[in-house]
Amino acid sequence: MALLNRILFNLIVLILGMSSNLCSTVPKTKTQKNLQREEILEMARLTRDQVFQQYPKAKKAAEEDSVGVAVFSNFGFKFMFMGSAKGEGVVFSHSTHKPTYMRMRELQPGLGFGVQRFKIVFLFHSEEALVKFIESGWQFGGNLLATANYSKQGLDFRMGESTSPNVSMYQLSESGAIVGISITGAKYYKDEELN
Repeated sequence: MALLNRILFNLIVLILGMSSNLCSTVPKTKTQKNLQREEILEMARLTRDQVFQQYPKAKKAAEEDSVGVAVFSNFGFKFMFMGSAKGEGVVFSHSTHKPTYMRMRELQPGLGFGVQRFKIVFLFHSEEALVKFIESGWQFGGNLLATANYSKQGLDFRMGESTSPNVSMYQLSESGAIVGISITGAKYYKDEELN
């Protein structure tokens, strides 16, 4: 019962948060934008380090076989036949070393329930895949989700292959649980305010 109450509370908070984002028309100040950029860069550094520590092959691939990397922090929920997630992140091209700040929205039709915070690291193995991600940003995949168990550190790692050619994906769950089966469609797009 406590888990159900927690899930319902988180769903209400998420819905209110999404609706407040849609209604917000006040532009951010320069200071707010700089602070948000710094927070995203710090999240990306910490997440990348965690994934590379867990998956040494990912670190080697990032250094030797990739043209860029993207890191996103997301929050998702699933209730009955519908779910969604939203987040923010940054893409780095190894050739330009310039960050491109991005946002993410995901729909998860399919049976399931729960809430979860998670982070994703993408490795791009071709310039074409990197540019396509930044410019159009669609990622599709199927998930059989069963991340209801917690490790001692409160982290759950999941490695997977993106359905996009020349893109590898690593996922790190921070907290919460989503159980279910879904087909996901995520849209990654440039954050016009931060770029």
